[in-house]
Amino acid sequence: MGMSMTEQDSKPKPYPALRNIQYSPMMQGEEHYIILWDPSGLSSEKLIIPLNLFHLFQFMDGEHSPEQIGVEYLKKYGEFLMPDKLDRLIADLDQKLFLEGERYEAAKAAAVKAYRDAPARTPRFAGKSYEAEPQKLREQVAGFFSSKEGPSPDPSEHQGKAIKGLVAPNYEVNVAGPIYAWAYKELREAEAPDVYILLGTAHAGLAGPVAVTDKDFESPLGVVPVNRPLMEALRSKGGDALFADELRHETEHSIEFQLPFLQETVGARQSISIIPILSLFPPGCLIDPSLKDVADQVERFVVVLKDAIAASGQRVCFLASANLAHIGLRYGDDKAPTDFSFHRCMQTDLEMLKHVENVDAQGFAEFLLKEQDRRHVLGFSAIYLLLRLIEAEKGEVLRYDREIVDQFNSTITYASAAFF
Repeated sequence: MGMSMTEQDSKPKPYPALRNIQYSPMMQGEEHYIILWDPSGLSSEKLIIPLNLFHLFQFMDGEHSPEQIGVEYLKKYGEFLMPDKLDRLIADLDQKLFLEGERYEAAKAAAVKAYRDAPARTPRFAGKSYEAEPQKLREQVAGFFSSKEGPSPDPSEHQGKAIKGLVAPNYEVNVAGPIYAWAYKELREAEAPDVYILLGTAHAGLAGPVAVTDKDFESPLGVVPVNRPLMEALRSKGGDALFADELRHETEHSIEFQLPFLQETVGARQSISIIPILSLFPPGCLIDPSLKDVADQVERFVVVLKDAIAASGQRVCFLASANLAHIGLRYGDDKAPTDFSFHRCMQTDLEMLKHVENVDAQGFAEFLLKEQDRRHVLGFSAIYLLLRLIEAEKGEVLRYDREIVDQFNSTITYASAAFF
C-alpha cells in the first residue's frame, strides 16, 4: 500500500493512543515477554517486548504524554526509563501501525480503496489453515467427514427436512475440521435453502455491532457469489452505514473458513449464494445504559434483515461461525487453566448451549450476563443474532470439543449445532 507522507508528517501523536492490538504472553528461556500483533491484519508486523514495558501500554490512551508515561514507569519499578528508550518504543509502535495517527489513517484509507476496487474478497488463509490446492482441499474436507472424530455415515434423522440454521466453529480448519463436518453433514442431507446468511465473528472488533460486505467471496474451489436481490433489499432498508466497516471482512477468517464446507456439501450439486455479515457486541449491551446505542443498532439490524428477507421472498439458512469459551492467560485470565478448570468450563458451556438448543436468545444472553462473561465467549454476537433471526422451534448440539492454543494451556472451546 502506497502512502504519500514524509517522515516528518508521520510522527506519532504527542499523546500516543494504542489501537485495538492483541497480545499474548511468551517465554524465551526463563524470561517473560509479551508479543503484540494487529488482529485487523492492516499491519502484518509483530512486536516482542519485555514484561516491564508492557505495563506502560495501559497509559497509551491518548491522554498521557511520554513524560507522564515515564512517571508511571518510575512509580511501578522505582527506576527511571530513559526518554530516548520510550521515544524509540513509541516510534516503533507507530511504524508498525499499532498507534492511532496519520500513518495509520493513510494505511487504512489505502486498504479500504484496494478492497472496494477488488472484484472479490480473496482467500487469506488458504495454505495456512486449510489446503490451497483445489483437489487437496476436496480430499481434506472429505477426510474430515470420514475421520473417527467426524459424523456417523448413517443418515441424519433430519434427512430431507428444510434446514433453518447451523452453528459451526471458526477455529483452524486443519484442527477443528471434523467438528465442522458434524454441522455440514446435516446441511448436506437437508432440503437446501435459496441463500445462506453467514454470521461471522469479527475478532478484530468493529466500529459498530455489525458490518456487511457486498463482495463475492473467492476460495480455492471457486467464487461464492453474494445473493444480489437480498443484498440490495438489505442495503435499501438498512442504508450504507451497514457497509461502513466492510474492510474488516478482508482479513477476518470466520466466514472464509465456512466456504470449503459449504461448497463441497451443497455447492457441488447446485448453485449457492451468501450474505456475509460480521458481528461483535457484548451481552452487556442489552442491559447497560451506557451501551444503549449499541443495543438499539442491534435491534434495528434484526428488524432490517428480517424485512429484507421477507421482501426477497427467498428461503434462508443462517450460519453462525462462532467459537465458545476462551480461557487462560492469552485471553486475559490471571492464571493458566487446569484439568479441573477446563472440566468446569465444559460443564458451563453445555449448560449455556441448552439455551441455544431452545432457540432462546434472551436466556442465552442472560446466562452470560449472570456469569459476567468470565469465559470470554467471543461468538456470543453471531449466535445471538442467529437465535433472534431464525424461524425454528428447536436446535440440537451435535458435537463439542476444545483446543489448547499455547504453551500456557490457554484453551478455546467450540461446538456444532443444527436447527430445523
